[in-house]
Amino acid sequence: MNRCPDSLHDLLRDLGLHRIAAVLDEELGQAAIQAIPTTELLRRLLRQEIDARTERRAERRIKEARLPERKLLDDFDFEFQAGIDKTQIMELATLDFARRKQGLVLAGNSGTGKSHLAKALLLIGCRQNFRCRYTTAAQMLKELLAGLADNSLDSKLKRFLAPEILLIDEVGFDRLEQHDAANASLFHKVIDGRYCKGSTIITTNIDFKQLGDYLGDPVITTATVDRMIHHSIILTVKGPSWRLHQSRQLNAPK
Repeated sequence: MNRCPDSLHDLLRDLGLHRIAAVLDEELGQAAIQAIPTTELLRRLLRQEIDARTERRAERRIKEARLPERKLLDDFDFEFQAGIDKTQIMELATLDFARRKQGLVLAGNSGTGKSHLAKALLLIGCRQNFRCRYTTAAQMLKELLAGLADNSLDSKLKRFLAPEILLIDEVGFDRLEQHDAANASLFHKVIDGRYCKGSTIITTNIDFKQLGDYLGDPVITTATVDRMIHHSIILTVKGPSWRLHQSRQLNAPK
């Protein structure tokens, strides 16, 4: 049986109200059984449509951010990592620092949960409709170096300057090719270009003094660090490695 082209469901879809179209019959049935007032039924339908659109927008933001995994603060073991102030992390989760265009630096040994916390904050940013981007330091510099080679640096640079929140993960983790000062110069372009214009989250397992050796040019790196730490929240994560803890549990004698 052909559906009337002006059916209520079709009109709802034409208006882009796809969630209401999908749940309308069920909601009308519930309204009839429970004697739900018309205004309350309309409120319920509109709330479902808004929630569905919010979720779709968040999914789009997460995809655009290129987050490799979805970490949640609820999954972080604050009791194990007692060196981290949970109250401070929950304050950061409000993303007021991002609204102030402040930076956030999470420094500490490998395995202490820096990346978990940073990814969880970026995920919250996506769900709050911030334009976000995830990258490792090595991947970012690889893309920018490629831009130098094919004269597309400006367009590639915009990928890291445009987001409202940029997470540069694993600074210092991968050994970089240090045949010239390009790494330091390109890293500086990103930090300087975002300085007081967007929020940059950085995770690192090396001291700021070692950053010059890592990037290949201590002179340029001094100016970079100056911008990284000014107007930024610095969090030093001290504690045992969670990965080592899990490994010991898995391999402990039964």
